[in-house]
Amino acid sequence: MTHRDLPTDNPAVVTCGLPYANGDLHVGHLRTYVSGDALSRALRTLGQETAFVSGSDMHGTPIAVNAEKEGVTPEEFALRHHEEYEETFPKFNVDFDNYGHTHEETNVELTQEFVREWEANDHVYEREIPVAYDPDADQWLPDRFVEGECPYCGEHARGDECDEGCQRHLEPGEIENPRSTLTGNPAEYHERAHKFLRLEDFQEYLQGFINRMEGTSNAQNQPREWIEGELQDLCITRDMDWGIDYPGEGAEDLVLYVWVDAPIEYVASTKQYSERVGTDTYDWEEVWKDGDSEIIHVIGRDIIQHHTVFWPSMLRAAEYNEPRAVCATGFVNLNGKAFSTSRNRAIWANEYLEEGFHPDLLRYYLATAAGFERDVNFSWERFQERVNTELADVVGNFVNRALLFAARNYGGTPDAELTDETETRIAEAMDDYEDALNEYDVRSAGETAVALARYGNEYIQNEEPWKLDDDEAAPVIRDCVQLVKAVSVLLQPFTPEKADLAWSQLGEDGSVADATVGDCLQAPPATFAEPDEPLFEKIEDERVEELNEKLEERVEETTSEEDEAEDVSEADTSEFEALADERISFDDFEALDLRVGRIEDAEGIEGADKLARLTVDIGVEERQIVAGIKQLHDLEELPGTKVVVVANLEKAELFGVESNGMVLAAGEDADLLTTHGDSEPGTKVR
Repeated sequence: MTHRDLPTDNPAVVTCGLPYANGDLHVGHLRTYVSGDALSRALRTLGQETAFVSGSDMHGTPIAVNAEKEGVTPEEFALRHHEEYEETFPKFNVDFDNYGHTHEETNVELTQEFVREWEANDHVYEREIPVAYDPDADQWLPDRFVEGECPYCGEHARGDECDEGCQRHLEPGEIENPRSTLTGNPAEYHERAHKFLRLEDFQEYLQGFINRMEGTSNAQNQPREWIEGELQDLCITRDMDWGIDYPGEGAEDLVLYVWVDAPIEYVASTKQYSERVGTDTYDWEEVWKDGDSEIIHVIGRDIIQHHTVFWPSMLRAAEYNEPRAVCATGFVNLNGKAFSTSRNRAIWANEYLEEGFHPDLLRYYLATAAGFERDVNFSWERFQERVNTELADVVGNFVNRALLFAARNYGGTPDAELTDETETRIAEAMDDYEDALNEYDVRSAGETAVALARYGNEYIQNEEPWKLDDDEAAPVIRDCVQLVKAVSVLLQPFTPEKADLAWSQLGEDGSVADATVGDCLQAPPATFAEPDEPLFEKIEDERVEELNEKLEERVEETTSEEDEAEDVSEADTSEFEALADERISFDDFEALDLRVGRIEDAEGIEGADKLARLTVDIGVEERQIVAGIKQLHDLEELPGTKVVVVANLEKAELFGVESNGMVLAAGEDADLLTTHGDSEPGTKVR
């Protein structure tokens, strides 16, 4: 299938990866949902019929584990968080056409219908596999009830993924040295009969699908390792009570794996929307079953494999349409380090609003701070800089200057023709906007409005209409009013409330959300009043200092509480690993060639959540070194940093990238070891 450029005549659906109903939302979580909302709004401005849907992921072992800790049922636990998400998303102008959850009747019925179709098409089989069992608790241990070592890289693994190493999806029975999370005791493997979806049936299909699938490059490239290699069949059942019952015979005591019913919620949520508005308005089957598909998934990059290998196979097996695009966002870090919810080192969604900031400021920051697949580093200083220099100084300043001058001197839009130069500039912005969206480049689409406002500011400054008489100034102000209208339309997907305010200040009727790109060049209203409030206000330095102090105090308080709860000894050393009993000789230490290095370049390794590729100057040569610091440091700020390198370590290959040495770092936060003075790269550490 060759996809036509958007907009098309086919209805589209934009979905967001389901938030797991297991905890509070922070600004890192919001990136996916803000990006999905901005994309769906932007597609509508192109004239593309679009539904925006998602829902809460209610099943799986983490919910069952945490519900048990709280002494409530999994349903009660998950519903509480689902309701919290339902209330939180609209506060950030994330406007789903339908937001359901996986435990609703629609999803239960559709999921079981999918599985029956798989069985009817002979894509499901049964075989015995080793499943972890806790003899003390007399309980089977699916997914997050078991942890141990990854069989592929040896790092810590939990449930169905290697969470601290290679990030691979793991099937039941694969974790080595399994341990029960219920009792902490070693687990035993016993044979149990489970159901599998035969993925090898779809290998040839997947190889074609990945070549025609659009979206971000990480979503297109990361799955090739699995699709072009030997596909492991997907175990679609689990030994637990919480979930959707397996619909076939011989598995009455099993439920479906959470990654079966979770993506099917995309279909269920679309169906619920269609049932609510009527199929004449939006027909879910036209999207998911009939004709060409315009299905676009916006997800976090940690679930690429599920959406590009498992999900297309599931759709194909049930004879549903495939996705047009999968767009995988990068992570959001805080001050260059990963969010730590356990230590309260996070900016919580409700906390942001309680601080009095408008939701559109965060929306703009998250959607345009970096390309879709790049990590975003959030800090109050960077947030302040983007708000002040782009939204306040550029957009807000231009809109206020243009409309104030027009209202005071002409009572609205001057009676003059739009100049060819400005008309061309707006038309170019419209083309850039449409091109960006067809590349799923949300960041560039958002920047078109700011670039147009910047052009407007420069235009006013160069023409100096305040020095001209009314007739001479009229064409200049006429151009500027038209630019305000275009900026409002193009900015709407990113700052919907603020764009609506500019739209109303311009004297336009209705909402700018109903406008399309073509309205950028439609004549603005003849009359409007002076703007009665600024569009954006600057954030003061004192405010940023206050916010940073609050964050630091909260992290320190949480850390202190954790230490107290862990009964830290007087020496305050219990948080550290015990010293090794076995000593090494001085000769052994001398065998280590430790050198001072300087990082010249740092970039994330595509498909690896924690690994970064460093180019390090160690004096006599430059080395490529792979380090697990991607989520813990702002990679853009690392060049120039002095580090200590183990230069004579054997070469290794990590995630397909050769590593020639090791950079030393301390603790879980990967505090990079450096030098106190100005030692040159290559200096030996003794």
